[in-house]
Amino acid sequence: MTTLTFYTNPMSRGRIVRWMLEEVGETYETLVLDYGTTMKGADYLAINPMGKVPAIRHGDVIVTEGAAICAYLADAFPQAKLAPPIGDKLRGAYYRWMFYGAGPVEAMASNQALGVVVPDEKRGMVGYGSREQVIDTLEFAVSRGDYLVGDTFTAADLYLGSQIMWGLQFGTLEKRPAFEAYVARISARPAAAKAREIDDALIASKG
Repeated sequence: MTTLTFYTNPMSRGRIVRWMLEEVGETYETLVLDYGTTMKGADYLAINPMGKVPAIRHGDVIVTEGAAICAYLADAFPQAKLAPPIGDKLRGAYYRWMFYGAGPVEAMASNQALGVVVPDEKRGMVGYGSREQVIDTLEFAVSRGDYLVGDTFTAADLYLGSQIMWGLQFGTLEKRPAFEAYVARISARPAAAKAREIDDALIASKG
């Protein structure tokens, strides 16, 4: 069996990948790294020169960036049915919403947290346009059915849903009914609960 290693910190975006790994259901090894020390050490910089988590090593394959890891794991373990099969027309919507989370949503949330306001005349220069456009588009995405892609939960729900959860928690998104209903639905999944339990226990053990 190919070894699957997960590099993370429980107070990071690694929580998204933890959830994904629990959804996949494969055995994996966790290496918890600390900010400023092991995350910046030579051993880990050989994995990710950015010195950031999460990352995975699957055999001799290394993948960094949360969305890329989720997409990779969905394809590496198709039995988990976390992505439409290659060739399925739903694959387009799957990629669309996965990378909407990694692009416009992530950029908007970062600017919001930093207090960066893009002038109206400069909106064409940023990929997300405006905060209002991002929020309206997210509401459109989660209002058309129980899940983003067809009628089944996918890695796109996991990744974009995690962004929405954090946006509601930290105030980068408005608490619209559509968001709250969607988050309640996907966060109730057994794998989501297990992932939270694991990472919360790691945080408590550091306290």
